[in-house]
Formats: sequence, C-alpha cells, structure tokens
Amino acid sequence: MKSSARGTRISNAEVEVQGVLKESLWLLVRGREYVLPFTLYPWFKTANVSTLQHVKLLHGHHLYWPDLDVDVDLAALEHPERYPLKFR
Repeated sequence: MKSSARGTRISNAEVEVQGVLKESLWLLVRGREYVLPFTLYPWFKTANVSTLQHVKLLHGHHLYWPDLDVDVDLAALEHPERYPLKFR
C-alpha cells in the first residue's frame, strides 16, 4: 500500500475537527486552521467528541453544529475584533 504524497489532503471534507483539547476545539476548514477556545465558546466545553465532530460548513462561510444548535461564521473566527461575543 502506498501512502499519499506529503502535503496531499487525505480527506474530502471541507471542515474537520482536528482535535479536542481540555481548553479548545481545533478545526480545519478548507485548509485553514482555527482554534476555538472554550473560554470564548463555552457551549463546546461539555459536548462529547462525536457531537463536536458533527459539524457542517453551510454556504461556504458558516459552521453549524446541528446536535448543539450552534452556529459560527468564519468571519467571526478570522476577525474576532469585529464580532464581540455576547451570549447568556
């Protein structure tokens, strides 16, 4: 069996959960990494891994976790200073 060439994507998914750490969720979206710290995104902290992995990219710019009913726009991850988080 031959391995993929170095640097070649082995997944066709547009969005992948790369890791779930004690303090953050790591995502790969169309080849770009994003870190979502639980201090800023607390609704992910208590979710189980399978729930976190069930994420969809909608309209090319909108991340949605249907099991959590949580959505995050990529623009808010790329430019957080423009989108102050407010939640209850």
